[in-house]
Amino acid sequence: MNKKTVSDSEVTITELMIPSYANFGGKVHGGILLSLMDKVAYVCASKFAQSYCVTVAVEGVEFLNPVEVGELVSLKASVNYVGRTTMIVGIRVESLQPRTGELKHTNSCYFTMAAKDDEGHLREVPFLQLENEKELRRFCEGKAIRKLSLEKREFLKANLVDVPLQERIDMTVDERVELTFI
Repeated sequence: MNKKTVSDSEVTITELMIPSYANFGGKVHGGILLSLMDKVAYVCASKFAQSYCVTVAVEGVEFLNPVEVGELVSLKASVNYVGRTTMIVGIRVESLQPRTGELKHTNSCYFTMAAKDDEGHLREVPFLQLENEKELRRFCEGKAIRKLSLEKREFLKANLVDVPLQERIDMTVDERVELTFI
């Protein structure tokens, strides 16, 4: 049985936030941070699976604190949960103001990554060996995230895809929307 530990997957990437990363408000653009998160998720998953990996889903990205130009952003990632061909990578993002030493937790999120073989087909990932209670908690959180993600997709498909027009119109009552096409 091919198995790996959480520590076998751990990756940290640190990058300086430069002026070209700033948005119109003078803070680092969220899209820059998302791109860095996707990069670290790929590195973490491919290191663990020893194969090419692709992003399947991004869950729970909530920006808690802004990131300033000149700060050092560190993205810490590890595989928290494994399925047969997918992994949930947990990412913690922190920014450091090098002049003051102030460290801020800017966000945490989860990326679902799938392992692929050389022909582009899904391939099995190693078993995950959990070595402590924190890793067990994160595994259980990952399992819950996977379950909620599947339930969300099923709910949307069952409740919105084939809903008649009038029911969709009824859903807009008391909402801040104006329908101009009917």
